[in-house]
Amino acid sequence: MNILVTGGAGFIGSNFIAYFLDKYKNIHVINLDKLTYAGELSNLEDVEKYSNYTFIKGDICDRELLESLFKKFDFKGVIHFAAESHVDNSIENPDEFIKTNVLGTFNLLDVAKNHWMETPFIFKKGYKKSRFHHISTDEVFGTLGETGLFTEQTPYAPNSPYSASKASSDFIVRSYFHTYGLNVVTTNCSNNYGPKQHDEKLIPTIIRKALKGENIPIYGDGTNIRDWLYVLDHCKGIDLVFQKGKAGDVYNIGGNNERDNLYIAHTICSILDELKPQNEPYKDLITFVKDRPGHDFRYAIDASKIESELGWKADENFETGIRKTIDWYIDKYSG
Repeated sequence: MNILVTGGAGFIGSNFIAYFLDKYKNIHVINLDKLTYAGELSNLEDVEKYSNYTFIKGDICDRELLESLFKKFDFKGVIHFAAESHVDNSIENPDEFIKTNVLGTFNLLDVAKNHWMETPFIFKKGYKKSRFHHISTDEVFGTLGETGLFTEQTPYAPNSPYSASKASSDFIVRSYFHTYGLNVVTTNCSNNYGPKQHDEKLIPTIIRKALKGENIPIYGDGTNIRDWLYVLDHCKGIDLVFQKGKAGDVYNIGGNNERDNLYIAHTICSILDELKPQNEPYKDLITFVKDRPGHDFRYAIDASKIESELGWKADENFETGIRKTIDWYIDKYSG
């Protein structure tokens, strides 16, 4: 069976492909990635030689390419990671986010529907189990106050061009289930961390700047809170929903690890003091910089649906996952 994974050279996609290929030797994964700044082929060095893995450079906004790939590989599943996802970049260049996240997702859905279905709610022979899994984010829900959690029923209230573009794509996916009967599932995850994350993101930035002896920039006063999910735990959740989730349903995947940005920075600094001691403690490098526009205060996910219905649970808490993450980045930045 052939499955299309989009955006598989990115942080979560590359971790997922390695996990998935290791688990399912009889599934051929075709990875379609545009290789923007966030896509890194070195993330996939471990799987390049697998006979059941193929990489194709291309853009999900290119409908002709998608149609030719569906014709050539006859995909029976799509796992859709491809997205512009850097909030700061969405503030500077919102048009790229609208194109990729909205139009690109629409293209994929529409091509999949045409390939798999005769008419609305009637699948072609052999395609009844073909599934489209859309990877989304908790940022579509907006911001939380000091209490409460995002559930699958939380109303959407996106606050950045990035989260608005993801919310739009979520609604298009939903519409293809309700209008055409396409077999879709959506997962909304909290902040991921772990190996292979892009250098610009918070945790790699803290580690990289600390190791170089440079100032560690923290937005505002560092009190913004995120729910942190170790990337491998997320990959296991995606696999479960892809295999066993109910068609048309949405599943939240969260780490139940709420930490504010200042805690993250201090934790990383104290682990680096232990692993790579310097004359001065790393925490002395922490500096506060002007907050980003529209910076959501707090995200936190209620993952009880995926836990109770599909039996998922996070294997890592933040304190165990961050040590594995730091070890990986020390190797990367000192290599």
